[in-house]
Amino acid sequence: MRYRINRKTGDRISEIGIGSSYMFEAGHDEAVKALRKAYEGGINYFDLAAGHGDSFPIYGDALHEVRKNIFYQIHFGADYTNGEYGWSLDLETVKRSVAKMLKELRTDYIDYGFIHCQDEVSDWETYKKNGIYDYILELKEKGIVRHIGLSSHTPEVINKIMDEVDIDMLMFSINPGYDFGQGEYANGSTDDRTQIYRRCEKEGVGISVMKPFSGGQLLDASLSPFGKALTIYQCLKYILDKPGVLVALPGAQSVREVEALLEYENKTDEELDYSVISEFKYVDFNGKCVYCGHCKPCPMGIDIGLVNKYYDLAVSGDLMAVEHYRTLEVNASDCIGCGHCDSRCPFSVHQSERMQQIREYMEAACVK
Repeated sequence: MRYRINRKTGDRISEIGIGSSYMFEAGHDEAVKALRKAYEGGINYFDLAAGHGDSFPIYGDALHEVRKNIFYQIHFGADYTNGEYGWSLDLETVKRSVAKMLKELRTDYIDYGFIHCQDEVSDWETYKKNGIYDYILELKEKGIVRHIGLSSHTPEVINKIMDEVDIDMLMFSINPGYDFGQGEYANGSTDDRTQIYRRCEKEGVGISVMKPFSGGQLLDASLSPFGKALTIYQCLKYILDKPGVLVALPGAQSVREVEALLEYENKTDEELDYSVISEFKYVDFNGKCVYCGHCKPCPMGIDIGLVNKYYDLAVSGDLMAVEHYRTLEVNASDCIGCGHCDSRCPFSVHQSERMQQIREYMEAACVK
């Protein structure tokens, strides 16, 4: 398992985590085995926006003995007081539901306490007015909540809340469908969504990713908005290539499904290659680098995707990206203009020209 560091908290987080939307459907014993298999495989990050309240005792039984080694993100506004999942903006309901979750998880603290499911500006105004955000801050002062997160599907709302409060983690819905305007939660334009990734990277806010397979639609050609299926590994690679992303949170409900997720770490570059999305209808990323790595290998050893990512972040104002670029052993200044990358790019990016553009920009930025 590979791990990524949340720059705001210092937490070392597995790049593959577990979502809990349908874990309870497996039944108690199988779900406990699945969670233990995930932990044994190196997964240490678990989202608890569960599909049913029955999930919490399962997590408690499976992981309470290793609680200090794992991270839970728990949602203030996800209501399980009646068993089924509900959404509430009532403070007393939130308090009862959080207390129930902690008791059944067999823990007395929350790693990431999330402002839950803010998809309209009015949701956030009500959330504050009713005192729920203040309640999270109160628990943070007491050490019960260690860090603050935000869950949303809407770039506009994300920007508004991030302008107002200091968060440590964003839970956002990311997959190729949503990024190209296809699917129920495809909120915001491609540029709007890209701006969120870059803002989080710049500000050190980690992103945990919900709905990585668009509810399974991207894995089934008959359901996919593109008319073609992707593999779970292509989807995960696409997500983990986005700036700011720390962890993808696919659902799983059996040992077999967990084992399939853990196989991501062993897949070849060819098996992870998601450049096939360039052929899908509705996708219009022509001339834009998406860091897919299909241009490899460069005869000079330049990691072209990474150089592009640092450049895009630097242009958006991330000074840290300039520093990261400077540490590369080879970079855009080493480009010999052979055009090998141009011929391989599925998105028709003229990388050899772009390398010269990046070289000039970064040389000027490094002088400042």
